[in-house]
Amino acid sequence: MADHGVGVGGRTLESFGYRQELSRVLSLFDNFSVAFSYLSPMVGIYSLYALGLGTGGPRYIWTIPVVVGGMMLVALVFGELASEYPLSGALYQYGKYSVGIRYGWFIGWIYGFALLATVASVDSGAVGYVTALANVWFGAHLDPGSHVVIFVVAGGIIVLSAILNSIGAKIMGHVARFGVYVETIGTFGVFLALAAVGFHQRLSFIFSSQSVEHLRSNPLHLDFHGSWWTGAALVAILANVYIFYGFESAGDISEETVDAQRQVPRAMRNALLYGGIASFVLVLGLLLATPAAGIGAVVSGGINAILATLPPWLQDFFLVMVVVAFFSCGTAVQGAGARVVFALARDGALPASARLRSVSARHRTPVNAILVGTVIPFLFLLLVLINPPRSVHVLWFDYPANVNALYALVSFATSGIYLAFLLTVAGALIARMGGRRPGGVFTLGKWGLPVTAGAATYLGLMLLNIVWPSSLASGRAVFNYGWVTLLIMAAIVAAGALCEALARPARAKQ
Repeated sequence: MADHGVGVGGRTLESFGYRQELSRVLSLFDNFSVAFSYLSPMVGIYSLYALGLGTGGPRYIWTIPVVVGGMMLVALVFGELASEYPLSGALYQYGKYSVGIRYGWFIGWIYGFALLATVASVDSGAVGYVTALANVWFGAHLDPGSHVVIFVVAGGIIVLSAILNSIGAKIMGHVARFGVYVETIGTFGVFLALAAVGFHQRLSFIFSSQSVEHLRSNPLHLDFHGSWWTGAALVAILANVYIFYGFESAGDISEETVDAQRQVPRAMRNALLYGGIASFVLVLGLLLATPAAGIGAVVSGGINAILATLPPWLQDFFLVMVVVAFFSCGTAVQGAGARVVFALARDGALPASARLRSVSARHRTPVNAILVGTVIPFLFLLLVLINPPRSVHVLWFDYPANVNALYALVSFATSGIYLAFLLTVAGALIARMGGRRPGGVFTLGKWGLPVTAGAATYLGLMLLNIVWPSSLASGRAVFNYGWVTLLIMAAIVAAGALCEALARPARAKQ
């Protein structure tokens, strides 16, 4: 097979026993764009702003630097690993070479599931914005809650992303680049537009809680028993915990990136840093533009309650930006997920590996792995059909009413990502404490041990915060649905253990 764009990267692949099958055509900006599009401040903020504000009040903005700071430690560890192991599949490869085959396989299993659940989540999340545009522009009367509408719109986005991902890595890079431009307009542009119309709140507003810690004044009717720091803040921070990841996807496309050992670590850090700045600016603008009616009106009406102060044409313009951001994000996540499938299959670690590792002779893309990244999110969309009108008692807990099963699976997406992150960083810590020293271009030097330990501590605490089971009456249930998130994560890990025990897919090459 021809060695497309080998250079230093190709010779590195050969040292790991692989050939350069994918096209090495992505630049630093392309790699950064894919990572940033997956992180997507617009998608995250537009989806979770009302929950963050409703649980933590305006003061929740200050959880952004906390999460970004913690994740920057993780990005530094991943950057060091990406520089030493510039291979498709990223986290799977890092765990495999740091600890061992089976350890890496479990990371790949959990991470791959979380990525494909995220594809279904992101693309179904775009349905409300797509239908809003269609209803305004074409006089349609589409119901975003209709199962048929969700399948058609979200399914169409999934298929279109798959087509673009299959055509070539460069196309994926172009889509992601466009996503970066759109995200910049949709974050900094919204701030400037709201500032031009006129803010309604003073700067002191962002330091207040607006008494959300008290049941009588909480717009979501949540009871934090008067505690902000140990109650409301621990839930409000999840609105940002659910956003600031995806930068690791820069490593998933290492084999398609020029000079990956140098560029991927930079792309990871830059995507996270720029995403943090853009998110902070957008949330700041939204908070300062809060109408005199207070945060209750925003929590019930969403971001549209704030954007309604803008001229109609500008509202439509930003709505288009949101739709493009969702599409770019979904395309990036699908591309990353396909590379994980490809990496596992190339090592013979999945059923039908010989087919799944197939690379298009024309486009140099893992076409069958991309097909998996298309079919499984489609199957996840079927979960919208499970939407009980009242709470259902299951074993010792209740499944909440009016929460479709797709949302419950989405709650796993974040917990699964954090679990895969934690296992990867823990593997790096084990290797370092065992005397192994990173041999890539980018290393942390003497800071390696404290940074890795700090990253593991942050991930462990946040994973605990995400999955901690609670009653449906608690504030935490707006994110993890009581016991549901923890049990879904346990079920997927158990399914992986069964698959590994029966099929022995962990006979991957080292």
